[in-house]
Amino acid sequence: MAELSQLLKQATGVLAARGEGVLLYDEDDRRYLDFTAGIGVTSTGHCHPRVVEAAQRQVGTLIHAQYTTVMHRPLLTLVDRLGEVLPAGLDRMFFANSGSEAIEAALRLTRQATGRPNVIVFHGGFHGRTVAAASMTTSGTKFRSGFSPLMGGVHVSPFPDPGHFGWPVEQATDFALAQLDYVLQTLSTPADTAAFFVEPVLGEGGYVPANERFLAGLRERTDTHGILLVIDEVQTGFGRTGKFWGGDHFGARADVLVTAKGLASGFPLSAIAASADLMDKAWPGSQGGTYGANAVACAAALATLDVIQDEKLVENSAERGAQLKQALQTVADKHDRITDVRGLGLMIGNEFRDADNKPDPVTATAVQQEAARRGLLLLTCGAWGQVVRFIPALVVSPDEVDEAAGVWSDAVNAVLG
Repeated sequence: MAELSQLLKQATGVLAARGEGVLLYDEDDRRYLDFTAGIGVTSTGHCHPRVVEAAQRQVGTLIHAQYTTVMHRPLLTLVDRLGEVLPAGLDRMFFANSGSEAIEAALRLTRQATGRPNVIVFHGGFHGRTVAAASMTTSGTKFRSGFSPLMGGVHVSPFPDPGHFGWPVEQATDFALAQLDYVLQTLSTPADTAAFFVEPVLGEGGYVPANERFLAGLRERTDTHGILLVIDEVQTGFGRTGKFWGGDHFGARADVLVTAKGLASGFPLSAIAASADLMDKAWPGSQGGTYGANAVACAAALATLDVIQDEKLVENSAERGAQLKQALQTVADKHDRITDVRGLGLMIGNEFRDADNKPDPVTATAVQQEAARRGLLLLTCGAWGQVVRFIPALVVSPDEVDEAAGVWSDAVNAVLG
């Protein structure tokens, strides 16, 4: 009898049967608050009627039209619509299926456009599981170990994580920028460096936001040395952080923007965006793929954009995120083991540390599992798995935030007393 690979590790024991908004129901019709959103994917909630209708309509007319063979209208319309929300100057797009594929497309583009072999990534970043993307990922060894050799040409520089260093954010930023200069001086000369790849908020690395001075420092160095700045918005994009793009919080200007996850409300779709001038510097035929820009996924992405705009979900993310963060902080104030509540919009992490101030994944997992037993689905992240993250759909209501915070408080009390 065939079974799923035993290497797949389940965060919960739920067997989902149906979903609506931020709710999931199992096969016994038990109700769960889903504050995982498929790892930030179901931005408009489970089975939003407008997304469902758009996908159903598209399935009945054209499912797959391979876009280096023929064009299709949902793709062309999506390009136009994304042009309305992308940062100025990013007016050329390439589509794939997953975040990892989009990261590798950005890597190929930056290397070809600059003629330089190396990239610099930042410690704690997650960029994917395929070989090149995993080679650029430093959020945990589980993503990159056991299949060496990894891709060469990747150098790692510190991210300004105040909690990790135990420093104020200004000191952590000073250190990160100084170390970046040291990397450029000792490991990868600017003449060999094609790009910096950075997340506006570390995702798998623990939900640690960047800051304006750090990203401005990256931009200053890219402009000085002809290096390209790639901003990985796979998890932070499409309203997740309370602004349309995570980089918008910090005035960051990308040469290449990478997006996926919430782009199509659960249908596989990812993209990179760059300027026409930059795309012109890459090699013709270097972008492609069988399933990229699938017609049904593009139709779902168009409906997703409509819902985000018409229902003001970016604004809702900011408002509900502030509400949720305040409620989580109230719980943390009662428990010494929760040492930080951080994040932007509806992307919030709760860090657990033990009495010696060391990362405490055992307690984090125990609380996450207790919350699931009580009907609240959450995930962990961080290098040690010491952070429990809240990433509900952007449609989450004030009452659902209050309910989730109450379940969280009960779960924390049950584990910590």
